[in-house]
Amino acid sequence: MSLPYENSTSGANALEEIGKILTRFGCARFGHMTDNENGHLLVQFTHRGNDVSVKASYRGYAAAWLKEHPHSNRMKANRTQHEKNALEQAKVSVCSILRDWVKSQVTMIEIGVLSFEGAFLGQLMLANGKSVLDHAAAVGLVQIEGGAV
Repeated sequence: MSLPYENSTSGANALEEIGKILTRFGCARFGHMTDNENGHLLVQFTHRGNDVSVKASYRGYAAAWLKEHPHSNRMKANRTQHEKNALEQAKVSVCSILRDWVKSQVTMIEIGVLSFEGAFLGQLMLANGKSVLDHAAAVGLVQIEGGAV
């Protein structure tokens, strides 16, 4: 079985598409950042005064990729290189996943299936700089599995 998005090749193009989708949706600001220290891709935007911050773990995707494609001694790459390859693919795949997720959320808002708040509730930023999801986890309303946000 293959892992979804494992053959993605359009990392930078996917990020550019996210910007185009959000611009057409009426977002005032858009940006993205790679957090190598924590292994996340961060996409942030503002829509009608609402700041949104979407964090996606590419280390999580790399772990899933390695589970699906474990290293063996028959491979040309050693274990370290195999893990590095997984991380590089994850960085690209997560961009495509986020593009499709953002497109889906925006489409559901535009056709009236969800409100903006319903689509992005966990990623809405509070005045203290934390997301609603981070705040809910901090006060014990939800438990975040595996540390992924």
